[in-house]
Amino acid sequence: MAHTLTSKRHRVEDPADAIEFCFQQGWTDGLPVIPPTQDRVVTMLEAARLDAKQEVGFVAHRAVSITAEKVAINAVMAGCKPEYMPVVVAAVEGIADPGWSYHGPGTSTAGAAVLMIVNGPIARELDINAGDNLFGPGWRANLAIGRAVRLVMRNVCGSIPGMLDRGTLGHPGKLSYVIAENEQDSPWTPLHVERGFRAGQSTVTVMAAEGPHQFYNQLSNTAEGVLTTLADDMRISGNVMGQPHYAIVLAGEHMRTIAGDGWDKKRIRQFVFEHTQNSHAHLKKTHRMSGPLQPGDETKLRPLVVSPDDIFVVAAGGRAGAFSAYIPGWSSARNSQAVTKEVRR
Repeated sequence: MAHTLTSKRHRVEDPADAIEFCFQQGWTDGLPVIPPTQDRVVTMLEAARLDAKQEVGFVAHRAVSITAEKVAINAVMAGCKPEYMPVVVAAVEGIADPGWSYHGPGTSTAGAAVLMIVNGPIARELDINAGDNLFGPGWRANLAIGRAVRLVMRNVCGSIPGMLDRGTLGHPGKLSYVIAENEQDSPWTPLHVERGFRAGQSTVTVMAAEGPHQFYNQLSNTAEGVLTTLADDMRISGNVMGQPHYAIVLAGEHMRTIAGDGWDKKRIRQFVFEHTQNSHAHLKKTHRMSGPLQPGDETKLRPLVVSPDDIFVVAAGGRAGAFSAYIPGWSSARNSQAVTKEVRR
């Protein structure tokens, strides 16, 4: 496939100056980037079998068309291998989907990041980490894929910190926030199958999200014990008002304990949904809900999310250690929904 690239070209006399030139143009996330030469961009496009002019997504709130060429340029800069490109494309399709509603999480003072959960064969093929040090450094695929999506948001959609990105605090996931589900060891139905895909398909689920909140329980040898600790932590986690989703990430020890009691993901979701509800009185007393206390507020309950199905359960993390995590979704009247896209190759 012949590719005609239309992006503006810049010439530097010394290739060593190219990285500094990218900083000067404001194209970086604060770390050095790989200079996006034509050959590198074309190689990235060919890996995804996309024409440079093909539209990957259209962000209506910004009236921005995201072309394959622009995605490829930013994937190069992020340090992606060409084989990562189809995953990046699927994730960009996800954040451009109207259901994800880019404008809110892309600009909010709440500082949402794009949590990306990869499922299916491609997670194993690309060695996307689903185990030890799950949210930490050390895996090129995790860091580069997430970084590419954030660079697209910055360089194509204009989500530049201090300008259209108005995050008050932000969090490190805004650099990169990619995990895979540990389908190999999990006793449960994978996330993408629960969301309507076949087990053999590869997908990326994108969710506007806060940072991971770790919880600890090594005292319980029952599913109810572990999940009671989780639910108590989630119930008072912070915002607890208006999130469209929560993701629960259960690592090895907790996964084995809960599954050993015969609990499936549906039962986990239902238990957590029921045990994370706050009384209107508590929400008003802690200044999370407006209005004076009313008769009945002590017994009137508000759930964290609308439905148990809005809680995603993901098996991932190290095999050892009595730690797991939950991730609150970005809070704004539940108007950003998680989106799952197939990775096409």
